[in-house]
Order: sequence, then C-alpha cells, then structure tokens
Amino acid sequence: MRYFTRPMRIKIPESVVKKASSFADSVISTVDYSDSNQTRQRKIRDDHFISKIGEEAVYRCFKLFTDAVSKPDYKIYSGSKKSWESDLRVEDIPIAVKTQKKSSAEKYGLSWTFQDSPVRHDPILDEPEAWVCFVECDDTAEYKCTVYPPNQMMDLIFREPKLSHLKGKKKVIYATTVR
Repeated sequence: MRYFTRPMRIKIPESVVKKASSFADSVISTVDYSDSNQTRQRKIRDDHFISKIGEEAVYRCFKLFTDAVSKPDYKIYSGSKKSWESDLRVEDIPIAVKTQKKSSAEKYGLSWTFQDSPVRHDPILDEPEAWVCFVECDDTAEYKCTVYPPNQMMDLIFREPKLSHLKGKKKVIYATTVR
C-alpha cells in the first residue's frame, strides 16, 4: 500500500468540483447528524462536498501508480442503505479517506476526525490493520489538495478534539503525529 512516502499535491479539475458540489447538494436531505450536535445544513453540505473532493484527490494520487483503484462513489444512499464501507479500494485493499479543508485547519490545526459516539461509531476504529489516507483540501485556492501517504490505523495516535462539544463524540488525528 506504500506507493508513495511523501505528501503529494493534486489539483482537482473544475468539472470534478462541480460533480462533488452536486453530490453534496443531493445528499444533504438524506443525513441526520443531530446525535453529534450538528444540525447546520450548510456545514453538513460543506463536509460532504469536501469529503468527496478528498476522495477524488486520493483516487487521482493512486492512479499515478496503479490502475487498480476504484473511483469515488457518487450514488446517493438513504436510511438503512448507508454504510461505513471504505471510500476507495487500491489493489482490492479498502482505504478510508479523511479530509479537512485548509480554512478549518487554519482555525483548529490540521487534523482529521473519526466518529466515536455512543450513537455512531466509525467501525474503522476497531480495525487496526485498516488503511486510511489523510487529505488537506485547499478550499481557498482552486481545490488543490495535499494527500498524505496511507497509514494503518494501528500506527495512528488519537487525541481528543479541541472543541469541547465534540469531546466524547469524536477521535482526532492531528497532522503533527502523522508519519
């Protein structure tokens, strides 16, 4: 899985930005994040948009090394059909993608969150050998992304979120601890 060992910069084409934006507009009515105190529709929509941009960046990054990488999924799932499946597959190995936008990183520090509440728990937290790629999406400059090399969950150092209302609901990886 170690196709690259240093962060890579990937620019997302405008056509893909539009596709991710359309996806975020469509998916917003199918989600409920009130269990994590997130009810602001604009924030939820933006999170889905940035997440899809991150998946596209990781897809494009791995395509530089192999054709055996799945494309991001743009299908809209509702209710019980939603899943915690991995975002992509590389050489048939599942890989999760976590993305933070640069404007948020400037406020809170570059970091990535995993859901860990009594109501919703990201199953990857229980899979030490699972792979994850972290992405910083520069939402201030034409969606240029920095894709960090993949890591296995067992190699990550989790911390508490800085925001008190997220404590007990999220686990965080800060960029300063990512290899």
